[in-house]
Amino acid sequence: MLSALIYLLLITAAELVTVVLHPLLGLGLYICLLFGIIVQVARTNRFHPDRLILALSLVALIRIISLAMPLGDIPQIWWYPVIYLPLLIGAVIVARILEYTFKDIGLSWGKIPVQILIGLTGIGLGFAEYAILKPDAIIDTLSWNSLILPATILLLTTGFVEELIFRGILQKAALESFGSKGIIYISLIFAVLHTGFLSIADIVFVFGVAVFFGYLVKKTGSILGVTLAHGITNTILFAVAPLLLG
Repeated sequence: MLSALIYLLLITAAELVTVVLHPLLGLGLYICLLFGIIVQVARTNRFHPDRLILALSLVALIRIISLAMPLGDIPQIWWYPVIYLPLLIGAVIVARILEYTFKDIGLSWGKIPVQILIGLTGIGLGFAEYAILKPDAIIDTLSWNSLILPATILLLTTGFVEELIFRGILQKAALESFGSKGIIYISLIFAVLHTGFLSIADIVFVFGVAVFFGYLVKKTGSILGVTLAHGITNTILFAVAPLLLG
């Protein structure tokens, strides 16, 4: 679908403007992008062919919310619920408009032992990404008591909500449009949205992880395992590794 490829280029351009020039300019481009998607879907009146385009509105929404929210005076760990709650609401609305069932977007248990094994890959992924980025810790001390709240928040936000959007709704729509190549398409978008870390190595790493997660969801029909893996990855990356290895 040519228009989907054009939107990939537009998302990439908007992200580069956000990172290289100024976040407000990027915010403006993402607002225009969201408006363009709404207008296109409304004018074409071709519901099924435009499923992917409508689903891409979630990508624009992610960046609009993250760039527009006044988060400066809020502790970093609470940024996630503030940003991801409206994203979850948006994802539910889009999924309902597209008439996707729970099964369509990976909301099933799958084979629990397999999903747990997938989830445990997050440990290695977290330490690997820390070796690339070396971010500061979002907690002050490393203990079970200090870790349980941020781990839960990261699991429910960057874990569940992001996987619902990318490996659930967006991947389902992309597979309908591109077949198996839809995994590559969504993985490219997911990697582009990590440009803000200013690391080409991390973009490549995230792309590889996204392809890996996308394949697992397509194979198992569940986002449970990748949700656990994503949440564990970010917990290791932002809470455990900086205090353990920093």
